[in-house]
Amino acid sequence: MADWDIRKLRILRTLHELGTVTATAEALHLTPSAVSQQLTGLAKALGVTLLEADGRRVRLTGAAHLVLRHAEEVFAQLERADAELLGHLRGEAGQVRVGAFSTAIPALVVPAVRELRRTHPGLAVTVRETEAAAAYELLAAGGVELALSLAAHAPAPRDPKFSRFPLLADPLDVALPAGHPLAAEPALRLADLAGEPWIFGSSGPWSQITVAACESAGFVPEQAHAAAGWSAILAMVAAGMGVALVPRMALAGGHGTPDGAGIALRVLHADQPRRYVVAAVRRGGEGAPGPARVLAALHRAAAAQARGRTAAGPPREAPGTVQSP
Repeated sequence: MADWDIRKLRILRTLHELGTVTATAEALHLTPSAVSQQLTGLAKALGVTLLEADGRRVRLTGAAHLVLRHAEEVFAQLERADAELLGHLRGEAGQVRVGAFSTAIPALVVPAVRELRRTHPGLAVTVRETEAAAAYELLAAGGVELALSLAAHAPAPRDPKFSRFPLLADPLDVALPAGHPLAAEPALRLADLAGEPWIFGSSGPWSQITVAACESAGFVPEQAHAAAGWSAILAMVAAGMGVALVPRMALAGGHGTPDGAGIALRVLHADQPRRYVVAAVRRGGEGAPGPARVLAALHRAAAAQARGRTAAGPPREAPGTVQSP
């Protein structure tokens, strides 16, 4: 394969544009001798004659015009590459892979992606759903550049592999059957539900969060039924089979069932439990422009979530089917 030297091709193009070796040398800040030597080297590398005498000047051969035709395509592609690389360096182009647990996707990731599509259309964000507890394994293995998880499942703060950023304190409300005696209690506390049958996952993050919240309120919840998906959990609540904690963020994105599902969603004002959503990157990766832009968009989405809750006020009754935690 011929040696297509980009620097020498630029000299040939300049000679074609200006017409003389002297003018080419002046434009490129070279000597005429250096221009001639570079073009002789290019001709030798390509195995063709590029110049021929034309009186006291030189003119390009047919082979030289053929070379330039292809060279122009190369130059154009290099310009596009330069522009894309500059965009990448500025965080305006490239790809950022995000791993997130399911309720974080409609509440935080989707709004962030919508914003970035509008403000930075060259930056592609790909999303991979993962369990909150597995997000750091995916991040450490290089499967994603940014992971959303819960603080309860994060490595120790001093773990040298990751940099973490708090995003959101997500309140947990309680779902009761609509006809439950406590459904209209004006100052409902989590401790008031100590004797109730509870519905939560048999293992995993939601099981741990529910048990920890109840233990903080002074009791160990009696698990009457086990389910991982919110459709199943809320269906059992509506049927009067028990009560369940529901993360406020899980209601984001309009994932609701028609009215009359028979669920009263109540705020626990006095002892409101929360789960804490955090983002993480591999240590040192926080300075990369692409992940930094996605992280900033996630912060704005989290702030919008908090503002939306304040504007809407606490839920009193919300029949609904939402995503799993």
